[in-house]
Amino acid sequence: MPDAPLPVRDGLNPTRLRIPENCTSETVVEYLCTRFPDDAARIEEKIDSGEVFSGDGTVISRTSPCVPRTFVFLYRDPPAETRVPFEIDILHHDDNLLVADKPHFLPTIPRGSWVAETALVRLRRELDLPELTPAHRLDRLTAGVLVFTVRREVRRAYQMLFENRMVEKEYEAVAPAAPHLGFPLETRSRIVKERGVLQAREVPGEINAVTHLDVHDVRGDRALYRLLPRTGKTHQLRVHMNSLGLPIMGDPLYPHVYDVARDDYSSPLQLLARAVEFDDPITGRRTHFTSRRNLAAWDHSTP
Repeated sequence: MPDAPLPVRDGLNPTRLRIPENCTSETVVEYLCTRFPDDAARIEEKIDSGEVFSGDGTVISRTSPCVPRTFVFLYRDPPAETRVPFEIDILHHDDNLLVADKPHFLPTIPRGSWVAETALVRLRRELDLPELTPAHRLDRLTAGVLVFTVRREVRRAYQMLFENRMVEKEYEAVAPAAPHLGFPLETRSRIVKERGVLQAREVPGEINAVTHLDVHDVRGDRALYRLLPRTGKTHQLRVHMNSLGLPIMGDPLYPHVYDVARDDYSSPLQLLARAVEFDDPITGRRTHFTSRRNLAAWDHSTP
């Protein structure tokens, strides 16, 4: 897969499109306008302005032939977005890493209608760090420690730490108290997440999700839980807590899906990525980062 021939612009990577093998269009512009008919006029403007490139860096013109299985790069116009009204705190910044304390409701990377209002784009713009890239991700609704690489040269080394499960992660969650369960305990299951389906689910089969759970404190009918994921499946902590009959407070997906307006910030998911710890692949030092945030449902509960 070719590297993008276009640099990051205003915090945004260029969009990469692959021309399908069965493409019947004669030119690239015909293919793009057919694929994105609502944006056809704007696509033609971009091509006429020399803003669309092939994978080898050649400028696409109106006569450039459509070649199956090749790539086209261009900047898409981001949608109009209302600012998510929470700030990102910086826990650490050096030549290799930037560690952020992400607020609830802010996605890690552009996806769907969230583009500029993401942790990645905000930090690239605010700190002038065009090569900034997340080493891992947090869900939009989850707050806490989020690790980014600053330079392209070190990106893979840190991303592989997370991919190879060489990072110790600690989360906190507020959920109903469970005096009937014996803690600490470990939940092991197989979790699958199907494309286009909001919820992940547990199914029979080979185990691919393991979480160690313990109770940190109890106040009345709610408890603060310490969660140590040994794997990293989508929604793993939310699914495992729900499977124990302990859905995390503020969760709009588990046990039941309910709609929340995009600008409704009144009930954040009470899940926090509290800390990460790993052996730094560049310096060799044992490294630990801890969130300064707290979960509102616990702060405001009665001791």
